[in-house]
Amino acid sequence: MALKLHGFPMSTCTTCILTCLHEKGLDFELVPVNLFAGEHKQPPFLSKNPFGQIPVLEDGEFTLFESRAITAYLAEKYKETGCDLLRHNDLKEAALVKVWLEVESQHYYPAIYQIVHQFFALPLQGKTADQAIIDVNLEKLGKVLDVYEARLGTTKCLAGDFYSLADLHHLSYTYYFMKTPWASLINSRPNVKTWWEDISSRPAFKKVAEGMTFGDN
Repeated sequence: MALKLHGFPMSTCTTCILTCLHEKGLDFELVPVNLFAGEHKQPPFLSKNPFGQIPVLEDGEFTLFESRAITAYLAEKYKETGCDLLRHNDLKEAALVKVWLEVESQHYYPAIYQIVHQFFALPLQGKTADQAIIDVNLEKLGKVLDVYEARLGTTKCLAGDFYSLADLHHLSYTYYFMKTPWASLINSRPNVKTWWEDISSRPAFKKVAEGMTFGDN
């Protein structure tokens, strides 16, 4: 039975899973969820994720939500297929992947989410962005990127000289961030810029990015 991904093609969390699926070369069905119609808050979807958020993965009788849990599941279950995103054959490399996944979730994501949310998502809802929130988080993101710049001066990617799930989880939000007026935070840091250009040019993500029109205006 083919994997089913319930989500929205422009959603950052959905596109993260889509990128992982393409990296693994897996067959799957994307089941669109109409967020504007509130489908994610209706009983059929809530039976899959009681928090009413996308995406949700169905693998036969097994249902899973939360994007980081889903990508980890796919990377583990299909470790012999496509790119080894968790570095199963090297304990230390695998540990470093987990370290930088934590960095992404605890340091990078909280800042970049606020910027992208304020700049793109709120106007779509008819609301006005709060520049003060953007400014605070630009400062936070800059400090995180300073750490990345130093790290990427010694390794090709975040966990080492290999592409991993840690890099993959940066793709969706950074893609939209690069369409904001503050892309210079990436471009002004040579090592970070090289890393971004490298990971965003991978065929799996380029395929997904074709449907990411959320930030194009």
